[in-house]
Amino acid sequence: MNGRSISFLLVTFLASLAFIPTAAAQKDLAVVVNPGNPIANVSLGELRKLFNGEKRSWPGGMGVKLIVRSPGNRERTALLQFLNLSETDYKQHWTALVVRGEADTEPFAAPSIGMVLEAVRALPGAISLVYVGDLKPGVKVIKIDGLLPGAPGYLLR
Repeated sequence: MNGRSISFLLVTFLASLAFIPTAAAQKDLAVVVNPGNPIANVSLGELRKLFNGEKRSWPGGMGVKLIVRSPGNRERTALLQFLNLSETDYKQHWTALVVRGEADTEPFAAPSIGMVLEAVRALPGAISLVYVGDLKPGVKVIKIDGLLPGAPGYLLR
């Protein structure tokens, strides 16, 4: 292993330690981004805009890459509840964005949490929702309205 590989592994490891979940947080949804994303906090309103395709770039211009679970999974159900949409409405919403040229594609729908986490690790600009109990090293958990999962008042439960 060369020095560059060791440095990358160290940065990835340290980013994963930035959030150490408590037992109370295990059932909360964490908002995860690529470890290279400088963002540390978003408002609940900004999060909604990110996941419904209204906000398509991060500060600095990096494109947002939405990674969602495929239909029928608990993370997908939680996302639809958060957006107050049915599965049909969600599909129609994204189809309309693509047809109008407001989005290149629908969000990438991963069939497993492992694929979600791998995609977030690999893609600069990636963002997803993951239950805290399913978190693995290599992704960065960001705050929502200044709060991490498990904190009193955290809204993604």
